[in-house]
Amino acid sequence: MPKAFATSDVGEAREINEDFFFISYPDDPVQIYIVADGMGGYNGGEIASKLAVDSAKNYILSNFDKANKDRESLIDLIKDSSQYANMIVYEKAQSSEELKKMGTTLDVCLIYQSRAYISHIGDSRIYRLRNNFFRKITKDHSYVQQLLDEGKITKQESITHPEKNMLMKALGVKPFIEPDTTVKGFLKGDVILMCSDGLTNMVSEDEIKNIILENPTDATKMLVQKANDLGGKDNITAIIIR
Repeated sequence: MPKAFATSDVGEAREINEDFFFISYPDDPVQIYIVADGMGGYNGGEIASKLAVDSAKNYILSNFDKANKDRESLIDLIKDSSQYANMIVYEKAQSSEELKKMGTTLDVCLIYQSRAYISHIGDSRIYRLRNNFFRKITKDHSYVQQLLDEGKITKQESITHPEKNMLMKALGVKPFIEPDTTVKGFLKGDVILMCSDGLTNMVSEDEIKNIILENPTDATKMLVQKANDLGGKDNITAIIIR
């Protein structure tokens, strides 16, 4: 069974941690891992991320037994869980003037029979480390990613771009959302990292990879510490699944 570790920290510059996460225990019948990075005035971000994580988790747990366990039905399950979470967060956002601008990223990973079923919205990220090869398996829904795709900026320029935090897609902002979904093999020796941009905006991918390799069990504390050492300008959350 997969083993997971998680650390979430407010960082050095913020007063409230608007990230939220969930990880399954190794003996849980359904293996789910979720990370969300909330945004919005007042307590909006904090509310949005917790609501999104809880809603997606509860949706999967309620519907897993009913699903055919084939590839298509499990993709549909995680996709539907994100769309259900979007509906819940959107309705909450419409309920008061103070929460109108709230939203969140949402990454959901369901592991079943050596496969990781992934649903992704926003600019939190999922990576897989396999045989020393560290690869991002989600694509940021951000303005900077769009500029990169169009060839208007280089990868190096994207790292320090002033519009770095501008999202093109976030959960809870519109009544309906279409998440990206993907399925990846999850084999013995593989490591999956799920994280908020508070980590990737502070620590380079090479450094992240090296920290994971140097800490063969729980690397999440070291990753968060490194982000804080480099300034900790945002909330930081890291989940490692082995």
